Amino acid sequence: MTMAGLQGFPRRHPIWMVALLALLALLAVAVLFDWNWFRAPLERYISAKTERVFRISDLHVSLGLTPTIRMREVFFGNSDWSDEEAMARIETLEFSVSLRDLPEKILVPRVALTRPDLVFERLKDDRKNWKLGDPSDTSPSKLRISTLSVDRGRLRYIDHGEPFQIEIQGSTFDPASQPRVKDADAPPSNVRYSTEYAFKGSYHGAGFSGTALTGEVLSFQESGVPFPVKGTLAAGTTKLEVEGTVADAANISAIDTRLRIEGQTLANLYPFLLLPLPASPPYQLQGHLVLKGNRYAMDDLRGKIGSTDVTGAGAYVEKAPRPLLTARLHSKLLNMADLGPMIGIQTQASAGKPQLSQAETRSRPAAAAKDKAIDPNHILPAGSFDGSRLQKIDAEVTLDATRLMVPKALPLESLRASLRLHDALLELNPLEFGFASGAIVSQIRLDAREPTIRSDVQVNLQRVRVDALMPKQKRIAQAAGFLGGTLQLKGSGNSIADAAAKADGRIVLTIANGRISNLLDAASSLQGGKVLQLLIGGDREIDVNCGGVAFDVKQGRGASSLLVVDTEQTQILGGGGFDLARETFDITVAPKPKQPGLLSLRTPVRVFGTFKQPEFALEKGPLVARAGGAIALAAAAPLAALLPLLETGPGLETNCASVQRQVAPAAKQAKTPRKRR
Repeated sequence: MTMAGLQGFPRRHPIWMVALLALLALLAVAVLFDWNWFRAPLERYISAKTERVFRISDLHVSLGLTPTIRMREVFFGNSDWSDEEAMARIETLEFSVSLRDLPEKILVPRVALTRPDLVFERLKDDRKNWKLGDPSDTSPSKLRISTLSVDRGRLRYIDHGEPFQIEIQGSTFDPASQPRVKDADAPPSNVRYSTEYAFKGSYHGAGFSGTALTGEVLSFQESGVPFPVKGTLAAGTTKLEVEGTVADAANISAIDTRLRIEGQTLANLYPFLLLPLPASPPYQLQGHLVLKGNRYAMDDLRGKIGSTDVTGAGAYVEKAPRPLLTARLHSKLLNMADLGPMIGIQTQASAGKPQLSQAETRSRPAAAAKDKAIDPNHILPAGSFDGSRLQKIDAEVTLDATRLMVPKALPLESLRASLRLHDALLELNPLEFGFASGAIVSQIRLDAREPTIRSDVQVNLQRVRVDALMPKQKRIAQAAGFLGGTLQLKGSGNSIADAAAKADGRIVLTIANGRISNLLDAASSLQGGKVLQLLIGGDREIDVNCGGVAFDVKQGRGASSLLVVDTEQTQILGGGGFDLARETFDITVAPKPKQPGLLSLRTPVRVFGTFKQPEFALEKGPLVARAGGAIALAAAAPLAALLPLLETGPGLETNCASVQRQVAPAAKQAKTPRKRR
């Protein structure tokens, strides 16, 4: 070809043809190019940039707007502070990168791993082995992995600060799915379960293990794409079953599953939920769990705690500075023994009681048995509340129970409770029991902002029927009228026993509109002759003019400032006190008949002992003196022997106006009708 011909070449061939030839040449180079020429420079660059060893045995790239990179026999070293040599060993790593999203973020639409062995670690000072840049840089990573598929892999995560560790082994068991699982460009198929993940680990000292079935691909990060899951988890005696869909396994963005959980005690859930749940009897609960945003909602909740049925709904909201738990619970039949004196979380020494260790109180039966073995005579629960647990969460919970099953046939009928916990301040307002056709309405406040919990308890006994409190016998238990009462106590301590032993306050009881069996009145005033007369001739009801009991409480010791019951025929006076620390009491009651009568001994009755084992006795002094006089006179004249036993009626009319002034708050409660729901 001549020089003139060469000069005319561009003019005879259009520019697009030149561009096409150049593109074909580049494609030929790309297809035939051996990317392993870049393997050694790439290893040196990454090793120098991360200050860790990086090696691969093979490199291949498929070009495009979303290029796919495949590496074989990948080795990536760990941080120098870790005991593990490698952070990653992977037989085959294949992933794609979206060029459209650069440089705002590095979006990896899919990662496909074959035989990976990965280790992720976090130290107490928040150093992370996967953070490759400046450790002080707290800006969020630009890397986003949307989906992930694994065949025959292992992942370990160790958080030394939480503490938390988990090991997961995953493998695709469906032969038809195995080729797609290894291919980062394959379209995901999650129409059936094809991959199994087995895991085990521990969280806050509590071990767990389980399995989960999923589809071919997990949505991993910020995708919002749900994948199917069916799994089980066991942590000690706690078992969890779940089936439904989850989105984004690395940082879950959505949940829609049916969930079933059962275990020996709700207290065992604390290491996982950080909820201060009580040491309940065995339970079984199920419901529909949905996560939207930062709100976990449990709908259609139903199950049993012990023999108590539970239905309702709840929610858990993750927010700063503390998460919020809300629940609305209902029960048709609530067994009070299932609520119990919640002993089982942690118990400290109280009123001379030895300390119980965490191991001895890890479950409700173990705690109750150990506590009983140490001090079988106490009633007030010595099981302590861990105030730090109340600092970790806020809560708003309501509970309604239509009917109660109570021990020892106490006349408790129903329950309504509203709990609010905010910033370590717990309020039960109200805590209301239906009681003997009336109500016990309480307001309880616990302040757990300091290591020792401060308590403020107010209890109102409202319009309780006297006849519902007494044995229903025709002769004796025909009492009528209403009891009212108020209890106001403030104390400090991490158990009921501790707080009671240091409590200050006042306790007041009174009776309104009272009528009582004449036979019961005669028996209480020891009018022996009148008792015989009533048994023969029949009983009748008489008015209770007034009655009141008041105790002033200081540092757990109560002293009576008022103890009087005045009827038409008898004035009953008394006094004494109690010690909440030792759980003992000593009260003397002296009946004083207002009219003369035979065999009216006026002998005071002393009631004393422990709260669990009360005793009573007649005061022997007056009785012996009068009996001795009767014996002496009997030797001289038989009829004269009756004189020491003849009551001349020293009982006075009580100033009921004064009594009413002293028991005014209780009198108001005695007349307060119960609000029906």
